[in-house]
Amino acid sequence: MPPRKRLTQKDIARLAGVSQATVSLVLNGSPENANRIPDDTRERVMKVIRDTGYVADPIARRMVNGQNRILGVFTYEPAFPSDQADFFLPFLLGIEEAAQKLGYDLLLLTGAGAGGKRKIFGNDVRLRLADGCIILGRQFDPEELARLVAGDFPFVAVGRRDDAGGPVPYVGGDYATATAALVSRSRDLGHTRLGFVGFKDGAESSSDRWTGFEASLEGVGLAYTHHAVGADPDMLLDGLLAENVTCVFCTELVDANGVEAAATARGLAVPADLSIVVLGNHIRAEEPGRKFTSFAIPREAMGYGATEMLVRRVEQAAPLEQILLTCDLREGDTLGPCPDTLSSRSSQAKPNGTND
Repeated sequence: MPPRKRLTQKDIARLAGVSQATVSLVLNGSPENANRIPDDTRERVMKVIRDTGYVADPIARRMVNGQNRILGVFTYEPAFPSDQADFFLPFLLGIEEAAQKLGYDLLLLTGAGAGGKRKIFGNDVRLRLADGCIILGRQFDPEELARLVAGDFPFVAVGRRDDAGGPVPYVGGDYATATAALVSRSRDLGHTRLGFVGFKDGAESSSDRWTGFEASLEGVGLAYTHHAVGADPDMLLDGLLAENVTCVFCTELVDANGVEAAATARGLAVPADLSIVVLGNHIRAEEPGRKFTSFAIPREAMGYGATEMLVRRVEQAAPLEQILLTCDLREGDTLGPCPDTLSSRSSQAKPNGTND
């Protein structure tokens, strides 16, 4: 299959049911042309331009293959604030490295819709300034994703995505397999009463962790769950101790840090009295003093691979691909053998311990 053509004024004219000269006059926008085009005709042309994301690009039109060697990068959350640094920066490093190697420039797209919410197809969409686009975010807008899938604009998602009216091209991390491996390791160490703290649905990254966790519970019991993030650490510890949990799995570092601090404050040792596992490594400007047992998210490799995949789609119209990269286990100091006895912990459990 030949590479996809970028939209031209001729395409816009055909879709709007007008002549190419009319499209040119509308795009020109000069005062002398304003009175030459009926309002309804102008609006029809502008609607097609808005709906297709067409952007006039004289440089690209002069190129034989209709490409300008620019890749767009769109993030649903701000890419550079300090509290997001652990999430986006490694992806961007991988994207930049691959783009440079492949001879492409990058265009960071920050389009906003109503209320400042980021939207790929917001007002004055500039998506087609690029030959294709890499999409990042914890959660995608399902309507926008379905529109991308149904359209002809090349894109690749970073992170696994569920079908959206059709399969989505992506490069992600295999969180389910890595989570299952950590559960298996805890079982080998004798843990039979486990806890889970974190979301189990919503973003695909959350559901993948829960899927891997739930599927590997053979031979062990799920004694405590709290399907939220950022809860009061003492409340979490109360619930874990009340249900005799010996190993808790946290999807977010904030909960693991909180439970570890609360346990230490009560005289409990980690992992001697309570093991804590974090489902994914987290990069911060200041690393926590504790090295949690977890798995490595190959963020740079995901960004690099997504860029390579997008270039294959742009240049070769390559078939749709879905790739999951291995998440290697990270040895830490928070997963140890199951305690021989729970009697030393019994006084630490409060009466209000709950299992939600």
